[in-house]
Amino acid sequence: MSDLPEHVRINRTKWDDLAKEYAAGGERGWARDMPVWGIWHVPEAELHVLPDDLNGKDAIELGCGTAYVSCWLTRRGARVVAIDNSAAQIATARRLQLEHGLDFPLIHGNAEQVPYPDASFDFAISEYGACLWADPQRWVPEAARLLRPGGQLVFLTNSFLMTLCMPPEDDVAATDRLLRSAFGMYRIEWPIDPGVEFHLSHGDWIRLLRSSGFEIEDLIEVRPLEGATTNYPYVTLDWARKWPCEEVWKVRKRR
Repeated sequence: MSDLPEHVRINRTKWDDLAKEYAAGGERGWARDMPVWGIWHVPEAELHVLPDDLNGKDAIELGCGTAYVSCWLTRRGARVVAIDNSAAQIATARRLQLEHGLDFPLIHGNAEQVPYPDASFDFAISEYGACLWADPQRWVPEAARLLRPGGQLVFLTNSFLMTLCMPPEDDVAATDRLLRSAFGMYRIEWPIDPGVEFHLSHGDWIRLLRSSGFEIEDLIEVRPLEGATTNYPYVTLDWARKWPCEEVWKVRKRR
């Protein structure tokens, strides 16, 4: 572990410690027939995160946690590989594989350096995985390396706007005011939370994705449904119905 980047070591400890708290959510995700996305559980029918046809495609989930997204991909016919930084999260995923009778490779490792050859996959996805907890300057080029020409990368993370409006204190909801500078925002460590997050402006995302060989197909600013609920205290439904608190990027590797 000593040879891992500092942020990877910090986040590995964090998610090993939190894994038990996320097991029940993983169980609910594996039990779902249809995918739902983000902290507000917006239905797939509303967001269209996944490609129409995954049958027979090679797919990888970058930062899989309990691997419920990989479960959804497998049920749609994809040949899936899932990687996560936390051994405890991977252990939950293995248990759920056995309970649901699904089998796909689960790798305990760093999504910034995946042990697969170039051009191994047709589709890559991250929902609050590598796209939030890994260094974009490392994981985005790695995703490009792993994808075949024409392969698609989709990721869902906190919106840039919400991050600008987040108070520094833990468990305090986003405000209607800008509380941090938009310029130079990249690595964020909250005062009490030991984890390391990465947040980019839209301009920085666009430049990084394009320089890594991707063309941008869509940016979906997620709006929860009326009456939606979440267990996360950092944003209210009223806020999220007015301004996007999450965003989905869809990009494709140039041929």
